[in-house]
Amino acid sequence: MPISAINTTWPLLLGMGVLMLGAGLQSSLLGVRATLEGFPSVVTGLIMSCYYVGYLIGTMLAPRLLRRIGHIRAFAALAAIAAAAALAHGAFVDATVWAVIRLTSGLCFAGLYVVAESWLNDRATRETRGRLFALYMVTLYVGLGAAQFLLLAWDPATPLPFMMVSALISLALVPIVLSAHSAPEITLPRRVRLGELYRDSPLGVATVMVSGLISATVFSMGPVYARLSGLDLRKVAAFMSVSILAGVLMQYPVGRISDRMDRRTVIAIVCMVVAGVAGTLTLLRHLPHPLFLLLTAVVSGFALTLYSLAVSHVNDKLEPSQMVDASSALLRINGTAAAFGPVAMGGLLSVFGPGAYFATLASLAVALLLFDLWRKLREQPVPKEQKSRFVGTRPRV
Repeated sequence: MPISAINTTWPLLLGMGVLMLGAGLQSSLLGVRATLEGFPSVVTGLIMSCYYVGYLIGTMLAPRLLRRIGHIRAFAALAAIAAAAALAHGAFVDATVWAVIRLTSGLCFAGLYVVAESWLNDRATRETRGRLFALYMVTLYVGLGAAQFLLLAWDPATPLPFMMVSALISLALVPIVLSAHSAPEITLPRRVRLGELYRDSPLGVATVMVSGLISATVFSMGPVYARLSGLDLRKVAAFMSVSILAGVLMQYPVGRISDRMDRRTVIAIVCMVVAGVAGTLTLLRHLPHPLFLLLTAVVSGFALTLYSLAVSHVNDKLEPSQMVDASSALLRINGTAAAFGPVAMGGLLSVFGPGAYFATLASLAVALLLFDLWRKLREQPVPKEQKSRFVGTRPRV
């Protein structure tokens, strides 16, 4: 990648990496603290789902905000609100208040992602875009994974870790607002019809929905499952870190393979691996902890590639001029599905206990696998010369 591309984007990448430290700590901290406060699993799921409701709203409002006040001021305003919201979690330990705060956080983080990605798009060229966004994705996942070990630094039953979340979100502002490089202009994207998108790529849309359910379950309810399973705080941190960092390791090899063969086949293979390993973890509840973590990494590592595979599969069917509109629509679909994931998982954990966590992941993978195989019987693969290059996409926590 040209040095010039790094020179113009490193403040943004550094800021987003610090931001992910705060986001990753906040997401896991809330799950752990909710169990300590005795919140029922279904209530915790509702609280976590509010983040994705806010996220969905934020994806619709953020472009207008950017157009009105610009990238740097929008980032600063949204980060300041997100930092204040983090402090409010520690000051008001109440399920209803947390739900409102979590919705606010989702709205703010959606806007922060829109700022970052539109900024990267402006700095990237056709030759560097794939590598630049891959670097961006790795930065986010490393920040999220490293954040899990910050759980061990403070007692989660005190306001102190929420203060650290607020401090990290605030510090993320520093490299961005001090950057000497001018921010790009932005224009509002035109709307896209969801029905037309489904007709063009049914499997892509279905995979985006399943990915939203799975990723929201992993990021929001993973700590709740771990605590209900009897894991101490150190093991909760290890469980979440391997789940997240495995996503970093799997994005590139899975993406490269999907560039060389039918993406529907790759999605099917991913689903088979997730279903098989998650099913094993459901049936074998008392594995040695290192083996348990290894199998957890396999499940999450493969499952977290589904959104990137889906976006790439959809883009294979589109003209370049349609891709921005399609990405916006896929983001809304993914966010809508993600809002239901924690609620559903919270209810299942309440009824069936911790065993429902991996059983649900396996069931979702099997359902997507069956739909994938049905679609393969009904249409031909995308010609190799028509395929777009795989680009990794960010997590949503």
